[in-house]
Amino acid sequence: MNAHDPPFLEFENVTVFHGEKMVLDSLSLAIRRGESVAILGPNGAGKSTLIKTIMREFYPVLDRGPVIFRVCGKDTWDVFSLRSAFGVVSNDLQYAFTREITGREVILSGFFSSIGLFNRDVTPEMEQKADEISAFLEVDHLSLRPMTELSSGEARRFLIGRAMVHDPDVLVLDEPTNSLDLHALHAFRKTLRKIASAGTAIILVTHNLQDIIPEIDRVILMKNGTFVGDGQKEDLLADGPISRLFDVPVTIRKDDGYYYATGY
Repeated sequence: MNAHDPPFLEFENVTVFHGEKMVLDSLSLAIRRGESVAILGPNGAGKSTLIKTIMREFYPVLDRGPVIFRVCGKDTWDVFSLRSAFGVVSNDLQYAFTREITGREVILSGFFSSIGLFNRDVTPEMEQKADEISAFLEVDHLSLRPMTELSSGEARRFLIGRAMVHDPDVLVLDEPTNSLDLHALHAFRKTLRKIASAGTAIILVTHNLQDIIPEIDRVILMKNGTFVGDGQKEDLLADGPISRLFDVPVTIRKDDGYYYATGY
């Protein structure tokens, strides 16, 4: 990225309310093109609301000062174009696919932003792309099985495939390892590392330190609707910052590029 290029994602003074409750408090953030970032915080910190605000599912209030929201330097975006720039995988999306839809159909539905195909006009080019993605994610042998017969980890990889059909600049993952056992967690982290190594940037939103793959260098700490830390991983994934973030004394250890909290 050229030093003079605008950030891929930039916003300032973003405040969001749910009813009378303020859930995001004057947030400001800039992420460079190609930069992978982890947003780490406890449950209830506002992480999922932040992602939904980025995706224009929620809107910031305007009476607390001027709001800046830019993608690639642009202030105005068509919502569908915006969602093509970001490939999003969320728990809400996985719940929506708990039905008799095959893994291959899940990937293909990404071309239409739909849940299933419903007589959509699927082209040979789409089919080829879906097959390439399933092979890349190493789930091609499961493509014809319905989502209801897949493990949580297998289903999650098909949802990632759905998010990748438009070759997004950034893959956004909201609490991606919820409900995964150790084997599925290992396979999922391997998949994320493969995606990151292939050049797709990742925004990882999580409350689990061990989700943060070695390819992510920048960590943002979030608590009570605001950012309480933003910097290099090795500086923030340490005893003091993580103890304060989760309000519990912990000891952080590093093993093979991953960080783990112990002692609580």
